[in-house]
Amino acid sequence: MRKLLAVLSVVLSCCLAFSAPAFAAPAPLPVDYNFFAGIPDELTHPGGSLPGSNDWNCKPSPEHPNPVVLVHGTGGGAQTNWGVYAPLLANEGYCVYALTYGNYTNLPWPISAIGGMRPMEQSAAELSAFVDRVLAATGANRVDIVGHSQGTLMPTYYVKHLGGAAKIDKYISLAPLWNGSNAAGGGDIAAFARRLGAADVLNSSVGALCGACVEFLTGAPFMQDLQSGGIYAPNITYTNITTAYDEAVVPYTSGLLAAPNATNIVVQNGCAQDYSDHAGLAGSPRAAAFVLNALDPAHPHPVPCVFVPPFTG
Repeated sequence: MRKLLAVLSVVLSCCLAFSAPAFAAPAPLPVDYNFFAGIPDELTHPGGSLPGSNDWNCKPSPEHPNPVVLVHGTGGGAQTNWGVYAPLLANEGYCVYALTYGNYTNLPWPISAIGGMRPMEQSAAELSAFVDRVLAATGANRVDIVGHSQGTLMPTYYVKHLGGAAKIDKYISLAPLWNGSNAAGGGDIAAFARRLGAADVLNSSVGALCGACVEFLTGAPFMQDLQSGGIYAPNITYTNITTAYDEAVVPYTSGLLAAPNATNIVVQNGCAQDYSDHAGLAGSPRAAAFVLNALDPAHPHPVPCVFVPPFTG
């Protein structure tokens, strides 16, 4: 009898093993901490989406109720700027979305993949429509923004002029420029041109190719408009992540704007091995940990201090 029961037990166990469905968790997406990690995807899938991003069936979890919208910088795009952050955030359980804005869609690829070129007023309208689409698809009330370079500044126009203040919860900026940039003396040159009454010459030359480039210069009328009444919206939580080696935001302290609802971080503080420059900041594992902690401060990740090279991060 005991032998019979033992045989039946083995048979039953085998049957259950074969019939029970397997619920294996999906393998995490590979994360390459390199600013240029997304470029191969653009080359092989022009105009597509990075793995982990733009899943319009994604529903936010209770742990991460806000979808994350990635906003690239000047010359970047949804794929080329976010090779680190699309898979990283998806692995963390976020619904992740990225757009290419401000590009010349009437021109052939690869020129059409170069975003952030048109005036920021136009780009902000594109961001507004994209955020509305994300909210409608996910059922969320607000999004979190992670921006890089121009992608830290352009959304402020959306916040101040296009109703974005009610739709953004956390606003996280990599290499922000709240006081504009004077890289290569561009802000000084533009100010001199305005004093000479030659601003139209500058706008028609540089601005014809990159309308945004004349807007984010220190002292530009666009910057004065955003700064009027204060950059920050009171109901949004801001995190500014900067690098002392930024060669595009000059001075880098342009992104360190104090306020009760803002946290300012310089990645070199406490880590002299981080040589991130303007581009490399979006590839730095140290900066990425700060971003994760800003998105979910209740569950902080350890912030590494490792050697981070310029350009790639």
